[in-house]
Amino acid sequence: MRIKPISVLLKESSENNENTLKRSLGPINLILIGIGIIIGAGLFSLTGIAAGQHSGPAVTISFVIAALGCTFAALCYAEFSAMIPVAGSAYTYSYATMGELFAWIIGWDLVLEYSVGAATVAISWSQYLIKFLSWFDLYLPQQLTMSPFESVKGVNGEIISGIINLPALLIVILVTSIIIRGTKGSAMVNAIIVTLKVGVVLVFIAVGWSFINRQNYHPYIPQNTGVWGEYGWSGVLRGAGLVFFVFIGFDAVSTAAQEAKNPQRNMPMGIIGSLVVCTILFVIFAHVMTGLANYKEFIGSGAPVAIAIEKTGFPWLSKAVVLAILIGYTSVILVDLLGQSRVFFSMSKDGLLPKVFSEVHHKFRTPWKSNIVLCAFIAVFAAFVPIRVVGEMTSIGTLLAFVMVCAGVLVMRKKQPDVFRPFKTPLVPLVPILGILTCLAMMTFLPGDTWLRLIIWLAIGLVIYFFYGRKHSRLAK
Repeated sequence: MRIKPISVLLKESSENNENTLKRSLGPINLILIGIGIIIGAGLFSLTGIAAGQHSGPAVTISFVIAALGCTFAALCYAEFSAMIPVAGSAYTYSYATMGELFAWIIGWDLVLEYSVGAATVAISWSQYLIKFLSWFDLYLPQQLTMSPFESVKGVNGEIISGIINLPALLIVILVTSIIIRGTKGSAMVNAIIVTLKVGVVLVFIAVGWSFINRQNYHPYIPQNTGVWGEYGWSGVLRGAGLVFFVFIGFDAVSTAAQEAKNPQRNMPMGIIGSLVVCTILFVIFAHVMTGLANYKEFIGSGAPVAIAIEKTGFPWLSKAVVLAILIGYTSVILVDLLGQSRVFFSMSKDGLLPKVFSEVHHKFRTPWKSNIVLCAFIAVFAAFVPIRVVGEMTSIGTLLAFVMVCAGVLVMRKKQPDVFRPFKTPLVPLVPILGILTCLAMMTFLPGDTWLRLIIWLAIGLVIYFFYGRKHSRLAK
């Protein structure tokens, strides 16, 4: 239960030596990092699922409710990131408020979320790449696009078994190489990617707006079927719970706090700015999509946006959307890998993990050895494990981190009320309490296998902590 003093955290972050991360990120870079992971392929799939099965055209209201709930946690993150501008996100904040064991649990869980997320997105990226290339009559050998545990029936009826998912492997290696060369370079690549995919979203909105059929908005909130969550206001709330997970990427912004220039000012701007920009885009995007096609047409569809595009008479938009998904996935992988290595960096600096994870490259000033080890770990999953085994990228760990950060604000206001806070969460204790309740409510709706995976992973982590981390903790020494 030992707590790491804020004075120690600030001293470590202000050190300027070869083992310190380079501060190179401005507010625009931080906002784009948030947008980079928030606007992924989820926008093109979850919107249709929420509208078709739960909210109807009122999915726009679902987005507003989800954004409001996410804002509570974002305001708490902003206070901590300005007060403690150190890499590690919720792990570091928990270490300063709840104690070492809680910090380990959160850090270990965030690593799982980033790892599973990056591997899953890489596999899906591979599938979309194959589809995109097929439009130009370019085909890869099927054996090199599947794991050894997958097989498909060929044109002549023969069974083709996979050897390796080569595109998934290569995208993980490529993104890792970009990250190793420097956070500023990674941020530039991410900025280009974000610009492209936001451009596609804006094109969809601009083209689709003139084809909106106002009849599709009636009724705006469909009558409830008698089942909780199927339309009506309960459906709007269920839809909010579904699209909530699209927003939570701002957690990745806080992992880069130690590489931010003037973090006391820029971190709150990055966290809150990315949330505001994405909320506006999502609401308008959902409004256009449900205006182009009746919400019932999205039921059971794996590509709801494609259905909406058909109503415009511009089939070329389908290619643009798939391209946007490819680009979106690339930036999600980049931010996942960046965030994961920074959490490991902080845990290693504290002695809870081996030193290799906090060794910084003398030229690039990035934790390059950590990047390589994590790249190998994720690449194995991406190349050799089917996507159904890797599992969908869930957010239970991030929600748990949100709860801890919101609770941490309450603890710090009570225990250390006089600490300098460049940014203060407004309406304390109301905002943190609402953040805790919102996140706990979202967690209760997650499936049982997600909870089981979390428990197993945390059990493994606790074994490592009590046999290694607890004994090598720098704070203990």
